[in-house]
Amino acid sequence: MNETDPSTEAAKGRGPLWLDPDDLRWLSKHCGCTADASDEEKDRCGRVRFRASAALHKHGHSH
Repeated sequence: MNETDPSTEAAKGRGPLWLDPDDLRWLSKHCGCTADASDEEKDRCGRVRFRASAALHKHGHSH
Protein backbone atom coordinates (compact mmCIF):
# COMPACT_ATOMS: atom_id res chain seq x y z
CA MET A 1 0.00 0.00 0.00
CA ASN A 2 1.30 3.43 -0.90
CA GLU A 3 1.66 6.08 1.77
CA THR A 4 -0.62 9.08 1.48
CA ASP A 5 1.22 12.17 0.32
CA PRO A 6 -0.25 15.19 2.15
CA SER A 7 0.77 17.65 -0.59
CA THR A 8 -0.86 15.52 -3.31
CA GLU A 9 -4.06 15.24 -1.27
CA ALA A 10 -4.07 18.99 -0.57
CA ALA A 11 -3.62 19.67 -4.31
CA LYS A 12 -6.80 17.63 -4.86
CA GLY A 13 -8.61 19.84 -2.35
CA ARG A 14 -8.72 17.13 0.30
CA GLY A 15 -8.15 17.71 4.00
CA PRO A 16 -7.09 15.40 6.83
CA LEU A 17 -9.68 13.79 9.05
CA TRP A 18 -8.60 12.01 12.21
CA LEU A 19 -11.13 9.64 13.70
CA ASP A 20 -11.13 6.99 16.41
CA PRO A 21 -11.04 3.41 15.10
CA ASP A 22 -14.61 2.85 16.35
CA ASP A 23 -15.81 5.84 14.31
CA LEU A 24 -13.96 4.56 11.24
CA ARG A 25 -15.54 1.11 11.71
CA TRP A 26 -18.97 2.71 11.88
CA LEU A 27 -18.30 4.81 8.77
CA SER A 28 -16.96 1.80 6.85
CA LYS A 29 -20.26 -0.04 7.36
CA HIS A 30 -22.82 2.74 7.42
CA CYS A 31 -24.76 4.06 4.48
CA GLY A 32 -27.49 6.58 5.10
CA CYS A 33 -28.70 6.58 1.51
CA THR A 34 -32.43 6.38 1.03
CA ALA A 35 -33.96 4.01 -1.48
CA ASP A 36 -34.39 6.90 -3.93
CA ALA A 37 -30.83 8.24 -3.54
CA SER A 38 -29.14 9.33 -6.73
CA ASP A 39 -26.24 7.40 -8.22
CA GLU A 40 -23.99 10.33 -7.22
CA GLU A 41 -25.06 10.01 -3.57
CA LYS A 42 -24.55 6.24 -3.62
CA ASP A 43 -21.10 6.68 -5.19
CA ARG A 44 -20.13 9.23 -2.54
CA CYS A 45 -21.29 6.94 0.24
CA GLY A 46 -19.29 4.08 -1.29
CA ARG A 47 -16.14 6.23 -1.47
CA VAL A 48 -16.48 7.29 2.17
CA ARG A 49 -17.03 3.69 3.31
CA PHE A 50 -14.05 2.50 1.24
CA ARG A 51 -11.72 5.20 2.60
CA ALA A 52 -12.80 4.52 6.19
CA SER A 53 -12.12 0.82 5.70
CA ALA A 54 -8.75 1.54 4.05
CA ALA A 55 -7.76 3.81 6.94
CA LEU A 56 -8.54 1.04 9.43
CA HIS A 57 -6.52 -1.44 7.41
CA LYS A 58 -3.60 0.93 6.95
CA HIS A 59 -3.29 1.51 10.67
CA GLY A 60 -3.67 -2.15 11.66
CA HIS A 61 -7.18 -2.05 13.07
CA SER A 62 -9.57 -4.86 12.28
CA HIS A 63 -12.98 -4.12 10.78
